[in-house]
Amino acid sequence: MEKLKFIRPNKEYEKQAFEYIQEFKNYNSHINGAGGLAKYIGNYDEWLQKLENDRNVVPSENQVPRETFMLIRESDNKLIGIINIRLALNKELKEYAGNIGYGIRPTERKKGYASYQLYLALKFCQEKGIDKILVTCKKENVGSSKTIQSCYGILDNELVKNGELLQRYWIDVNNAVKKLSLKYESEE
Repeated sequence: MEKLKFIRPNKEYEKQAFEYIQEFKNYNSHINGAGGLAKYIGNYDEWLQKLENDRNVVPSENQVPRETFMLIRESDNKLIGIINIRLALNKELKEYAGNIGYGIRPTERKKGYASYQLYLALKFCQEKGIDKILVTCKKENVGSSKTIQSCYGILDNELVKNGELLQRYWIDVNNAVKKLSLKYESEE
């Protein structure tokens, strides 16, 4: 796999961030894990401020602190994916959404980027002292379920939300990071 970097969004990637969102629209693909970027088309600075505010939220039933990262391919400095990590769970998140939402741009899928991005998110969670995380996906999203399983996600259950079957996976962060680091660190 090519060298990738995991960074907080910044002004350098403004144009690419909007191209990323446009690609999802062009492919009629659901945008997930982008920290609400699609709502800020034309106002990137406001989105960056929102992300800063998200980091400093005091956990409550309405909000939880979250971090957003971009996955950048080093060879061409291209934005490949965005991931949003919720550092706590409220009732709604615990039931349906989980700790992590992620996306890989449609033209870069099936190259192993999603699993690597999730691995980097797990390392971040480990640094924050989070031992166990919940990741969910629609049952029909086979690519996402394979990504979660490749990062040692264990299916807890399935439930229906808004007429769609949702899968809920738990990942033991320390165990997953230990096993995945053997794979990914040996590739570097």
